[in-house]
Formats: sequence, C-alpha cells, structure tokens
Amino acid sequence: MSALRQPYYDLSGEAMQGLLATKAALERGPLGKELIELLYLRVSQINGCAYCLEKHSESLRAEGVPQAKLDGLAGWRVSRHFQARERAALAWAESLSEIARSHADDQDYQPLEAHFSAREISDLTIAVALMSGLNRLAIGMRL
Repeated sequence: MSALRQPYYDLSGEAMQGLLATKAALERGPLGKELIELLYLRVSQINGCAYCLEKHSESLRAEGVPQAKLDGLAGWRVSRHFQARERAALAWAESLSEIARSHADDQDYQPLEAHFSAREISDLTIAVALMSGLNRLAIGMRL
C-alpha cells in the first residue's frame, strides 16, 4: 500500500476530534465497550480496513474477549460464541454496512427491539455509521 495520502488528522483536526468524541461517548454509553468494539471489528472486516482490524482486535483482546470468539466473528451466524443480543447487533451492523443491498430491511431491524432499548438501537446505528466513516478515511487516505 502507498504512503499516507494526506495527514487528515492534522488537516482536519477539529473534525477528527468530533469523530473521536463520538467514539468515546459511545464507549461510555449503555452498550459497553466490548459490544461496540465487536461491531467496529465486524464493520472493519466488511470494509476491508487492515488498520482498523488490527486496532479493534487488539482492543477486544485487552477487554478479555477470547481469541476463539474473534476468530469466529466473520462466521458469527454459525458460531457458538455469540449470544442472541450480539447476533441482533451484528446483523444490524452488516445490514447498515451493506445498505445499497439491504436497504436496512425490517428483518434486520426488528430483532433489535427484543434486546435493546431505543437509546441502545440509536447508539448501535451511530457506532456502525462512525466506523464506516473511519474505515473510509483510513482506507482512502492510506493510513
């Protein structure tokens, strides 16, 4: 991969601080850091962001998530390592990440209501949008 195209952290510092403040607020919210990081990792897998894959895998290991669970994330639908709540969140993350195909269909949204409050659903959606944006910055600028 080529060198950093633009030092966007420096060039757009105020905007980046806003994104990082959003990330910190989500991690302090009711979903908890582990679920948020799991979503970040899955979205980064879908988007192919190598930098983010390393960063969020490392963070999840530091949170005590077993390596077997991380190894099974791409196949979460058939893995025994994921609970119903995580499955609902991961399905929503995939639906939003592939929105041109999925159109955020009701079949992906409705299971959330059984496991999450309205605030948590909002936070999940913001987390996926945030990570999608950060992936695009990292990939586009060759971080």
